Amino acid sequence: MPVKPTQDTLIERFNSTYRTEILDFYLFRTLNEARELTERWVTEYNSERPHESLNNLTPEEYRMMVKNVEISKSVWN
Repeated sequence: MPVKPTQDTLIERFNSTYRTEILDFYLFRTLNEARELTERWVTEYNSERPHESLNNLTPEEYRMMVKNVEISKSVWN
């Protein structure tokens, strides 16, 4: 189990992005408001926003690409 931020850089990157784009940007009135805004942001983060680490694909696009490659490999084996 990672104990230092450098041992889990992906989650640290996500946490940093979430902190600067949501937690530092909004003043929430209720916990439900925070949950709803977070849900919309996570959907955008995973479905609409390109990520440099994924060759500027969205995580959804990358997942589909990897899935297609795996299917292609299984057909040829």
